[in-house]
Parts: sequence; C-alpha cells; structure tokens
Amino acid sequence: MIVSMAVAGAIIGAAIGGWANDRHGRRTSILVADFLFFVGAVVMASAMGPVQLVVGRVFVGLGVGMASMTSPLYISEASPARIRGALVSTNGFLITGGQFLSYLINLAFTKAPGTWRWMLGIAGLPAVVQFFLMIFLPESPRWLYRKGREEEAEAILRKIYSAEEVEREMVELKESVEAEARERGLSEKVGLMTLFRTATVRRGLVAGVGLQVFQQLVGINTVMYYSPTIVQLAGFSSNQTALALSLVTSGLNALGSVVSIYFIDHTGRRKLLVISLAGVILSLGVLSAVFHETTTHSPAVGFAETRHFDGSFTCPDYRSAAALTTVGFWDCTRCLKAESTECGFCASSAGKLLAGACLVSNMTVRDACHGEGRLWYTRGCPSRYGWLALVGLALYIIFFSPGMGTVPWIVNSEIYPLRQRGVCGGVAATANWASNLAVAQSFLSLTESIGPSWTFLIFGGLSVAALAFVLVCVPETKGLPIEEVEKMLERRELRLRFWAKRRRDHDSGAVKTSGV
Repeated sequence: MIVSMAVAGAIIGAAIGGWANDRHGRRTSILVADFLFFVGAVVMASAMGPVQLVVGRVFVGLGVGMASMTSPLYISEASPARIRGALVSTNGFLITGGQFLSYLINLAFTKAPGTWRWMLGIAGLPAVVQFFLMIFLPESPRWLYRKGREEEAEAILRKIYSAEEVEREMVELKESVEAEARERGLSEKVGLMTLFRTATVRRGLVAGVGLQVFQQLVGINTVMYYSPTIVQLAGFSSNQTALALSLVTSGLNALGSVVSIYFIDHTGRRKLLVISLAGVILSLGVLSAVFHETTTHSPAVGFAETRHFDGSFTCPDYRSAAALTTVGFWDCTRCLKAESTECGFCASSAGKLLAGACLVSNMTVRDACHGEGRLWYTRGCPSRYGWLALVGLALYIIFFSPGMGTVPWIVNSEIYPLRQRGVCGGVAATANWASNLAVAQSFLSLTESIGPSWTFLIFGGLSVAALAFVLVCVPETKGLPIEEVEKMLERRELRLRFWAKRRRDHDSGAVKTSGV
C-alpha cells in the first residue's frame, strides 16, 4: 500500500492537473506540484508510523501526477518548433537521470543514522529548488493568448522566435482562438462528451491516450520496478548482484533518453516509435525464450542432496512426494512452486546446474546453505542461459527509452487544440498512471500463475498491437507549429509510409507529404 499509494495519488494529480492547467496556467500548476511534493517528502521523513507514510506518499503522488503532464506541456508551448522535441526529451532525460541518481543517493545513505528518513526527505530539496526557479520564469505564451493577454504573450514569443516567426505565430494563435470561439461560443465548460464530439480533439485523444496506455502495456515499469526480481528469475541468486544489475538497467534508461534528445527532431516522432517498438518486440521475445529455457530445463532435486541437511529443513511438499515415490518428477522449478509453504533451492556444491536440495525458505536454512558455499535460489533457478536474460533486459531498455519512453509525452504536449490542451493532457496522463498501476499490480501475480515466459510473451503481443496502433493512429508532428498540428488533425492525414519525407509548401506554410 505504501508503494502503490504514490501511483494512486499520481492518477488523481494528473486528472486535477488537466483542469488546473486550463484554469490557472502551466506555471502555477508546476508551482503547486512542487509544493505538494515538498510537503509529501517532509511528511514521509518525519513519519511515526505506516499511516503517516501512506499520507506522505499520497502527497508525493499528487505532485508527480500534476507535474508529469504539466512539464512537457509547458516546455512544448514555450519552445520553437524546430527544437521542441529535443527540449521535451530533455525533460524525459532528467526524469530517468533522476531515477539513476536516486539509486546512488540512497546507496550513500545506507550507513547513515535514520537511513530511510534521509532517503525520503532529501526528495524535497529538488522541489524547493524548482519552486524558486519557476518564480522567475514566464507563463506559457499560448495560455496567455488564450486568456486574452495578447501583449504579454507576444512579449514572451519575441524572446523565443525571430520577428518574422512571431508574426506568423500570432496569426496562427488568433486563427486557432477564433475557430474555437466559433465552435464552442464563449462557454468555458469542457466535458468529456464535448471533447469526443469534436473530431479534431477526438483524433488527438485517440493518439495521445493510446500512446500513454501502450507505453505501460509493453511492460516498461514492470522492468523498472521488478528488475532485481527479473534478474533473480533468470538464475542470479544474490540480492546484491540483482540490485547492482538493476542499477545498470536504470543507467541504460537514462542513456536512452539522451539518444532521444538528438534523434527526436531529426528522425521524427513516428519513425522513432516504430523503431523502438520493433526492438521492444525482439527483446521481449528473447526474454520469453530465456525464461522458457530456465523453467523447463532447471536442475533436478536430489534425494541425497536434500537428506544432507537437517530433516526439519526439507520442503514439506517434497517430503510428501518422496513418501509417495513420485520424487523423480521434482526439479528446481517445481520446488519453488511448492504450495503448502514457501520453499527454496540450494544448489549443489559441485556445480549449480547439478542436482540440489529442496528446502524450506527461511533465513536459517538460507544461512545453512550459504555456510557450505552453495547458492540459494528462491525466485528463479540456476541456468547456463541466465546471461541472455541480461542481454534481453539491456536491449529492451535501449530500444524502449529513446522511443516509447519519451515520444508519448512529446506527442501529448503538441497534439491537442489550444483550448483543450490542459484537459486532454490530464486525461492522457491519468490513463498512463492508471495503466502503470494495473501492470505493476498484476506482474508478479502473472509470473506466479502462468510463469515469466508466458508473461513476457503477453507483453510482446501487446507490443505488436502498439506497433499497429502507431502505424494507423499516430500522426507525425516533427517540425510543425503547434497550431499546424490541429489543422493536420482536421484533415485526418494518415501516413502509413512513415519513412517518406514531408515537403513544405513555402507559399502557404503548410506541410505536405509524399506518403499516403
């Protein structure tokens, strides 16, 4: 509950953030998110019990949810079109880089008095720094124009664009606001049904929400949350080794965000998504194959090896099977799936791939196993192919991070009409966090019921569906002014030939395509 309440808070924060962005502005929403995050960090660091920790996690979640959809939106609206993707990708890099730094900071506090209080409390420091820096930054020029503050908006745009570009931006903003006024009158109320009745918004929501949901359904946060567990499932017994390898995973995630910064405005959003998903599908196939091999060819449980230890250490299910002379069917995989009590596999001292002992899983038995120089397994079985799981994990992160890791947030920051941008962004971010929670809560249950091999195969199937979705429903927005994206959605342009280059009509400023 302590862990998941942050994600639950993020779902609510993202939903509230959509309304707050349109009502009070992007800058104000970020300031509120910083305040919530700081309060949450202080509450957690001073917690006197689990209830206070849960409350602190809710505050942190509210701040994270609000910031997760506001920051890309603010950066996008205050950036020139030619580098907009790179700047929003930088936001993704600072998130993944922050995750990597958090591993190192927590490591530094492991020997400090009040270890976990420092780990949780230090998170309030970046929120304080950003709060004071945001005071000196301007509001989004597009939000200001939408609220009738044209002079302020123009002054900010002149700091971003050349004089000629400012004039074009102001004309396009005026056209966008006038079109909204014609369609919706002067009403400020925006309901979900109203959004879906508008073709432009509906097409944008399908692309934006779909990308956010698929970002989670391909299994990224499963890999990030449970990478130590996955490494153990692959046959690496040491917790320390698993944590160290998961640190490498976090580092690769940050590195992939750097790659995205360079390629996003050169390659384009859609092409990067296609390449990313193709690699993710390949990686999940490797992981599925490795786990199939480790579970179907795991070392046998040896009767003599098990009898070597104290009789009270023997796994009850194995003892019953031995009494019924069905012990020959037992291997490491079956031992770890014992139903009556949790059991572990103590590998042979002669080699981890040889017959070992099936014993009750507790600290006393684990220490007895280690005392003889043996390896102790509780989540996965020893395998000669375990290193391939690390290759699959590394490939997954390398392919996911530059594409599916950052592009959904970029697309959602630029695909919606100005008037509904905050609300639509909130809907998409809420869908992302809800999917995050659902996948994280179901992963371990799936691995226990159908095994890790089939679990990763399911993620692979969802990745294939994500690839088809990108090809059919996601438009290319590279280099387009935000207002031009709205016009493209009105024309409902689909470019199945994602590799074909667009050419710009210099007379009208519109972008045409040589593809479909």
